Amino acid sequence: MKIGIVGSGMVGATAAYALVMRGVGREIVLTDKNPARARAEADDILHAVPFAQPMVVRSGEYQDLANCSVVIISAGVGQRPGETRLQLLGRNAAVFREVIPSVLKYAPDAVLVVATNPVDIMTHLAARFAVEVGVPASRVLGSGTMLDTARFRALLSRQLGIEAYNVHAYVLGEHGDSEVLAWSGVSIGGIPLDEFCAGENEITAGVRQTIDDQVRRAAYHIIEGKGATYYGVGSALARVTGVILGDQRSLLTVCSPVDEVAGVPDVTVSLPNLVGAKGVLNNCLFSLTDDEYDALRRSALVVKNAIDQLDDGLPS
Repeated sequence: MKIGIVGSGMVGATAAYALVMRGVGREIVLTDKNPARARAEADDILHAVPFAQPMVVRSGEYQDLANCSVVIISAGVGQRPGETRLQLLGRNAAVFREVIPSVLKYAPDAVLVVATNPVDIMTHLAARFAVEVGVPASRVLGSGTMLDTARFRALLSRQLGIEAYNVHAYVLGEHGDSEVLAWSGVSIGGIPLDEFCAGENEITAGVRQTIDDQVRRAAYHIIEGKGATYYGVGSALARVTGVILGDQRSLLTVCSPVDEVAGVPDVTVSLPNLVGAKGVLNNCLFSLTDDEYDALRRSALVVKNAIDQLDDGLPS
């Protein structure tokens, strides 16, 4: 029931706060390249514990991650003025080259949950570095499109006037502009969407396009207004951590390395994955329409091309 968080910025700290509020785990250790930041965040969150569930919250170093069941990785560097996306990826790859082995040296049995963006590519790299030290890729997963899926369900919930728990809908592929809202798989309490909406609640093509745009562009609007997103992804990280600790075997749209998806080999994208105590147990991609399948292929190619370009630029 011990959880580590590497990177105590807004995402890491918010994840820790969400874990405390949800009562997930019994001990949280925050680490950061800036130890003072980690200590300050840990102390601040510890003061919220009396209003939630009993928990130990403290800061520490890599060695303090010993016996963690889950380690959330939110470490990374920000983009510099004039820096290309590929250059940023190269610098973050160097960060992960150091962080992943260091975490697994002290927490060799942990499941790693990656939050650093671009999360698909960073999860792919994290899994690669984990395999190099003998940890299976299945124990490395990213937050992927969990947040996008939550946005999709929340907007459908509001449109239909029904609580989001009854809305089953998935966003697949890249966590980014090419992501795929799988409308054909949407159901409301097990009832296909079109059947549920027959009559007065019909969701027209225009409504679908509006929801699609709002899901796909959500981060841009939030960042424009407040500079960053962290509440949603922090809650997603708390959810997946709880699933792992409780071996709940839940279906989550996390991203993890796959041998092939939609004809694209060796890539990391989000699919409906069965998640439990050992990480990703299986992927459960359902039947898609031809258009959705083609869109998923294009999305996977976006990630694959970025991985290939990054590999070409990395020292051998």
